[in-house]
Amino acid sequence: MSNAVLNGLAGAGGGIIAQIITYPLQTVNTRQQTERTAKTKSKTNQPSSSSNRGTGGNTLVQLVQLFQAEGLGGLYSGLKPSLLGTAASQGVYYYFYQLFKNKAEARAIARKNEGRGDGTVGMLSWLVVAAIAGSLNVLLTIPIWVLVTRMQTHTQAEKKIMEARMESARREMSTANLSESEIKAKLAELASQKPRPYGTFLAASEVYNEAGIRGFWKGIIPTLVMVCNPSIQFMIYETSVKQLQSKRPSIKTQPNDKKLSALEVFLLGALAKLSATVATYPLLVVKSRLQAKQEIGRDVMSRYTGTIDAIMKMIRFEGLHGFYKGMGTKIVQSVFAASVLFMVKEELVKFFLFIARKRHIRAIKSRDR
Repeated sequence: MSNAVLNGLAGAGGGIIAQIITYPLQTVNTRQQTERTAKTKSKTNQPSSSSNRGTGGNTLVQLVQLFQAEGLGGLYSGLKPSLLGTAASQGVYYYFYQLFKNKAEARAIARKNEGRGDGTVGMLSWLVVAAIAGSLNVLLTIPIWVLVTRMQTHTQAEKKIMEARMESARREMSTANLSESEIKAKLAELASQKPRPYGTFLAASEVYNEAGIRGFWKGIIPTLVMVCNPSIQFMIYETSVKQLQSKRPSIKTQPNDKKLSALEVFLLGALAKLSATVATYPLLVVKSRLQAKQEIGRDVMSRYTGTIDAIMKMIRFEGLHGFYKGMGTKIVQSVFAASVLFMVKEELVKFFLFIARKRHIRAIKSRDR
């Protein structure tokens, strides 16, 4: 098994485990990001009362509220395509990352042999390697994440659509010759309607009906720009690993054994992801807004035609605060997920190498008999 394939499989396994553990936080965070809250009330383009209500309470409160309202199904809405997306994304990313990393390291050694450089890969090279791997990953897997975002925010969007319909019905009935009891009965009937079951196939059909095949690549521009997130993350991670290993004395019996412990990998992964998340979070919010269901019958602040339109409307109606909605939740979720991913991935790589060595030794012994 090649080094790139081994790292791809280990990355996919680590990503799946991290995703399962942190998925409820991801669901809450996506809903926080897609919540529209006006910065000021004005007579023109004033959002309805439901739009003006943010997602109240801290993350823990929102987790409890979501569980009470929708159960585990709400917390893990879209988990199946998300696990598929995680396995595909991490597998694709780590495969290409390791492939280009090997080439970068081989090139650095070749330059050293030619008398140029010290044989190590520089920061810029790490950024390029991570950027290329990230871009390929985005182009191949973004349709899965469009569906995941739709499924995570479906109930939230349906509730807002229902609120708009009730407001419209209330205005219509107030002008008709209906008694107070008749109005209350009709509004109660509308309020009793529950969002329809929403699976992967229905989400895919909805995306296709709205925008055709292009709809599956919604948010591609901010997502591609966000390639700098894992680029920053891996640059910090690889640089930190190299620095830590360089300060660690080699064991005499195993001069090349400078492997980090699971805890060290966990902490370095957390540091790298924290730095990358803070730097690129506004792009993540724009991406989620574009991929979420555009609320029907709402005011102009709720509908976006593209990346630039989303950015301009967020600045106009919500201010800079809108670009950082739910960042605390995202930091906790992404840092913990990245730390678990790095730790599990490294342990899986060690396990796969151990199994490979065992098989190699067994093959040599059986050949010598």
